[in-house]
Amino acid sequence: MPEITMPRLSDTMEEGVIVSWLKQVGDPVERGEILAEIETDKALMELEAYDNGVLEQILAAEGARVPIGTPIGLIGDGSATAAPGVSGNAPTPAAAPVEQAPAPRPGNGPEPGSRADAAATDGAHATPERKKTSPLARKIAAELGVDISTVAGTGPGGRVVRQDVESAHRAAELDSPTEVVPAASTGTSSAAPGDYEEIPLTTVQRVSATRLTESKQQAPHIYLTSAIDVTELFGFRAQINATLAQTGAGKVSVNDLLVKAVAVTLRTNPAVNVSFAGDKLLRHRGVHLGIAVATPAGLLVPVLRDADRKSVSEIAAESRDKAERARERKLRTDEMNGGTFTISNLGMFGIEHFTAVINPPEAAILAVGAATDELRLDDDRVVTRKILRVTLSADHRAIDGAVAAQFLQQLKGLLEHPLRIVT
Repeated sequence: MPEITMPRLSDTMEEGVIVSWLKQVGDPVERGEILAEIETDKALMELEAYDNGVLEQILAAEGARVPIGTPIGLIGDGSATAAPGVSGNAPTPAAAPVEQAPAPRPGNGPEPGSRADAAATDGAHATPERKKTSPLARKIAAELGVDISTVAGTGPGGRVVRQDVESAHRAAELDSPTEVVPAASTGTSSAAPGDYEEIPLTTVQRVSATRLTESKQQAPHIYLTSAIDVTELFGFRAQINATLAQTGAGKVSVNDLLVKAVAVTLRTNPAVNVSFAGDKLLRHRGVHLGIAVATPAGLLVPVLRDADRKSVSEIAAESRDKAERARERKLRTDEMNGGTFTISNLGMFGIEHFTAVINPPEAAILAVGAATDELRLDDDRVVTRKILRVTLSADHRAIDGAVAAQFLQQLKGLLEHPLRIVT
């Protein structure tokens, strides 16, 4: 009987959360059909069937956190399908434990994730159209104090999923002060019970915490900061946008020009476009830039492949599209894999200078602050110039300080003479 196992849907994925089953026990399945939605460390992904048959068992309920390679369901000829009214769920094999995230319910009730549970919970919050909710959404709603019956669903068939609940909670916080929910002491905090609110980490946040901790512990970071006069860059951007406006094309931002300048500089400094791999370095042939994007689920890094070969307009359009889809958790896995260098820009928040943690397996990341007006001497005259500070974090195992300094020196030259960026 073919097993459905938790697949590896990204290069950094170690486990996935089953957000929703789109097929139920007893449903016929055709190869290529979508069986379930899986939340990885980077995106919401669809799990496709690789065999024809009937879904005979579901081994991991919605909300379960499952290691890759662990069986989560079985497809057969239908002869082993559970009798009507039975969920068909079976315990996950002991050798591969599954962390369940059941919806809290008072007293005795149906088994979490079962059809009876779904029917009971959906019925409790039913509208005339019978609102559908996932167990994980109900769990998060209970933790955040959100009335799930008032939440609009964006999942399949209008199903309320985790992201809908979190969005409703954020919207409510904007309308009224946050209420601190008393939480039971776990012994991990010195604060008294009731003085804090426990907020579960998303999958993205959990994986990011692990990987960035490993990065700081394993990669010896060196930091180099450069103050760049971007007065001419701002003027150059205004000229480009005036030209684009005549053609009806979208505008480019200073960050788009910065991305292009970094890509060009990496092309001429391949010693920075590397990864550390134990007893060797991996020098990447392509310049694939990751752009850090803050999302409600955590930090995501969509990748602009071959950025050095793209025009500034192409970079602008692709950056806007991927940033928007990152916030909506609609990026494909391949759109977040394979980066060779990352840019993190906090200038839009008024941050003038910061350092960033390297995003492994890359060997460098550029932190970009806000451009500020500063006084400078020009031929014995005091003038106002726009100054931008950038800080390069580099893995000293892979990149020497002089190599990193040369990279920043060339980047500064491009940004201070912006016509070179596009020629």
